[in-house]
Amino acid sequence: MKNPSTRLVFNYWDTLRGERSAPERGEIEPGALRHALADTFVLENEPIGPVFRLAGTRLCALFGREQRGRAFAALWPDVEAQGEMRRLVQTVMDESAGAVAGLAAETIGGATVHLELLLLPLRYRGRTHARVLGALSPAVTPEWLGLDTLDSMRMISLRMIWPGTQAPRQIESTTAEKRPKLMLLPGGRA
Repeated sequence: MKNPSTRLVFNYWDTLRGERSAPERGEIEPGALRHALADTFVLENEPIGPVFRLAGTRLCALFGREQRGRAFAALWPDVEAQGEMRRLVQTVMDESAGAVAGLAAETIGGATVHLELLLLPLRYRGRTHARVLGALSPAVTPEWLGLDTLDSMRMISLRMIWPGTQAPRQIESTTAEKRPKLMLLPGGRA
């Protein structure tokens, strides 16, 4: 995870879930995510696929419109990419796994930006397959934000965070020198 918003949302979600595969939607406190709230969203599982229940202001500004009530897959103009995104969200819910994707995007005016997408499962009143907490953020706020909007996106990388894995953490030596020696990254299924 490269972007500060993505790391903040993941660390908060990971702390809330504890030993569970996913936290309850009611446990999420917006104030705890205040520094990432503009990039954060909640998807609700509907018969047509995942739909935005809530969407942050910067996320809406990237696309030049309010996203609430809109299908998540509609962010991708390509029909094949829409199917991939519906399947990705379904996998997050089916497997109680998180997903981090790198996206390459282009505006109507031709400017390019790299985004990071985070999808994390949530329970809603004990039900699985109900909600997904997510974040979509640029590494740096683009100068065109509010003047131009995204026209196309494509996924360039994907990493799944399987249940039971931890966030990347550093292991330090036990000597007086406390520099990181090894970085553990969660991998596939054990």
